[in-house]
Amino acid sequence: MKSWMQFLVLITSITSTSALLASGGAEGGGSQMSPVTNAKWKAECSSCHMLYHPGLLPERSWGKMMGGLDKHFGENASLDPATRDEITRFLVTNSADKSDNRRSSRINQSIPANAAPLRISETRYFTSKHDEISPVTFKRKSIGSAANCIACHQGAEKGNFSESQVKIPR
Repeated sequence: MKSWMQFLVLITSITSTSALLASGGAEGGGSQMSPVTNAKWKAECSSCHMLYHPGLLPERSWGKMMGGLDKHFGENASLDPATRDEITRFLVTNSADKSDNRRSSRINQSIPANAAPLRISETRYFTSKHDEISPVTFKRKSIGSAANCIACHQGAEKGNFSESQVKIPR
C-alpha cells in the first residue's frame, strides 16, 4: 500500500509540474505573449518598423497611436479608414489590459491609469527590466535605439522576450 501511495504522489507531482511549466509558471498566464496575427496589422506596421506585439501597451495607448497616424513618430502613416479601424480593433482586443499574460499584466500595471504612453520604452516595466543596460549600448549601430527590440530579443515580434534568449549585439 505504501509503494502505491508513493507512486500516486509521484505521478501527481509530475503532472502538476508539467502543467505549471506549460502555463508559464506559478503566476499563471505565462510570460511569453500569446501569438497573435492580423494580415493588415502585419503588412502595414512591419513595412516601416518591427512588429510590436499588441500586449506591450494598453488599449488607451493603441487608441491614441492609431488616432494620430498622420504624425506617427514624425512620419505620416495614415491609413484608409477601414484598414485603420481593423488594425485598431485588433490592437485593442489584444492589448496589455485585455490580456491574461503575466508580462502584459505587469506592463499594464506599470503604467499610471491616466497615462497613455506611445512607447513601451517609456514604461516603468521596460526601464526596470533594462536598468542594467547602459544608454550607450542602445545607441550602438547594431541596435539603434531602445525601440529596436528585435536587436536583442530575436523572438520579440512573436511576443517572446525571454531573458534566456537575449543576445546583445556588439
